[in-house]
Amino acid sequence: MDADQILFRCSSLGHIMTEARGKSETLSESCKTHLVDVFVSNKYGRTTDIDNRYVRKGLMVEEDSLTLFSRHTKRFYKKNQDHFRNDFIKGTPDIIDGDTIIDIKSSWDIYTFFRNANPDKLNKNYYWQLQGYMALTGAKQSLLAYCLVNTPDVMINDEKRKLMWKMNVLSDTDATYIDACDEIDKLSVYDDIPMSERVNQILIHRDDAAIERLYERVQECREYMNTNLFKMKTELV
Repeated sequence: MDADQILFRCSSLGHIMTEARGKSETLSESCKTHLVDVFVSNKYGRTTDIDNRYVRKGLMVEEDSLTLFSRHTKRFYKKNQDHFRNDFIKGTPDIIDGDTIIDIKSSWDIYTFFRNANPDKLNKNYYWQLQGYMALTGAKQSLLAYCLVNTPDVMINDEKRKLMWKMNVLSDTDATYIDACDEIDKLSVYDDIPMSERVNQILIHRDDAAIERLYERVQECREYMNTNLFKMKTELV
């Protein structure tokens, strides 16, 4: 087995496209670290356990964010179920609307939502993810749609239980604890904010030159993995 047939997921392309600091280096250290994870996953069938509250909320409210976006745009959108791949990458876009890819991102809270509102500070990981989707589907443009929806009750209650333990209060009737829980609710529920203010869209055009650089980087990553990981020496010296 070697790396020549490995397809990189669009959601991880930002890791391999980071630039190395030294002029003599092609791959950055963060890229090499990611390649170790890719190697382990492909050769040994293991995956890193990514489990944090941001990821959990994104998975749990995926349908809520899609509904919010549909209501905001006054169009019914259905989540895409088709998987795409070519000789270099693979991925499953959220929505395919003609020659436009739409990727829905559920913000953790109102602060992260507005921090991502500036298109001049576009998240590089999302930029490369969408370039990958456009490369796979032939789409000419893409929309990165940030949505602000309520945090699920089960997660709100988890936060309150953690807070109670941290505050070391005897019961949930403690006045200070109740005030703190009210703040958690404010940072978790957004029904009081107009729907039009809870969707932020950033347009990203297809860049064929960037896609070619992406393909070249995939080849460089495969060469690195073949030389340094798949042919790793394990004999005792």
